[in-house]
Amino acid sequence: MDERLKVYDEKMTKTYNNLLNEFGSIRAGRANPHVLDRIMVDYYGTPTPIQQVANVNVPEPRILQIAPWERSMIKNIEKAIQVSDLGINPTNDGKVIRLIFPELTEERRKDLVKDVKKKGEAAKVAARNIRRDANDSFKKLKGTEVSEDTIKELNDKIQKLTDKYIKDIDAAVDTKSKEIMTV
Repeated sequence: MDERLKVYDEKMTKTYNNLLNEFGSIRAGRANPHVLDRIMVDYYGTPTPIQQVANVNVPEPRILQIAPWERSMIKNIEKAIQVSDLGINPTNDGKVIRLIFPELTEERRKDLVKDVKKKGEAAKVAARNIRRDANDSFKKLKGTEVSEDTIKELNDKIQKLTDKYIKDIDAAVDTKSKEIMTV
């Protein structure tokens, strides 16, 4: 791959991976440890991800179990979950914290699918912006030792790259939408 294209390919890859990470944090009625990824807990004055202060597992399809490595962390973890946008009240038995995910209503599923599609559109816009930046940088090559045929070839390649990522983004949106709508 041409060095001039590699930079833009990496940017589009990051955009795509970021979208997949965002999809991982959307809960689809099943317990998924990734919903905790963005929740930070106060660990001796330092904001720390829950996974770094506790063991997180899924004993049942709709239950997340968080077992802190230090028992004194239970209150902090519980508080961090309560103030987050997760919308689930944690319960604890003094040793572990349990998050019980309710069944999603049909209306909530449709809202989540809309959200997924919105995130997908934003990722496609980002990919197109990267293509535009690439095309602008290729235009600036005119008048240098780079031939017009090479510039046209670069424009064609960045378009094919963009088409590939847009197709991948659409596929990811479809997959996540089906996962959410599956009861």
